[in-house]
Amino acid sequence: MTVRMHVPAAVARAGTISALTLATVGAAVALPPGADATSVSATAVRIAASKKGAPYQYGARGPHRFDCSGLTQYAFKRAGRSLPRTAAAQYNRTRHIRAAARKAGDLVFFHGRGGVYHVGIYAGHSRIWHAPRTGTVVRLEKIWSGAVSYGRVG
Repeated sequence: MTVRMHVPAAVARAGTISALTLATVGAAVALPPGADATSVSATAVRIAASKKGAPYQYGARGPHRFDCSGLTQYAFKRAGRSLPRTAAAQYNRTRHIRAAARKAGDLVFFHGRGGVYHVGIYAGHSRIWHAPRTGTVVRLEKIWSGAVSYGRVG
């Protein structure tokens, strides 16, 4: 599979780049028709990253405002995969994987006494793209809790 990338000049001068770097700078990635799950996941990360700074709004599904599950649903829909609306329903729809097997584009689910309460898209290096809560914006952030699980979108 060939993936063509437009790499911004500043990034190209820096040398080797990661998918996280490409997503952060908003590099264009052209995917071939019938792209595999890895490509879908990479696209979802890029789409979530492109929403950096969008305000949180409870129940919002984009394209300008998001809540946590609205962001994941939006990113994967545009990458070609359907997800249910809530974090708990998304947890039930994904294939659960071990932390050691996580890859960029997997979903990260946060658990509390009441079950799954938050979801984000794994971006690599223990970081997620997510819409945290009222008064915040979509952002890249280090995973702050050990009470998480991971799910892969099929």
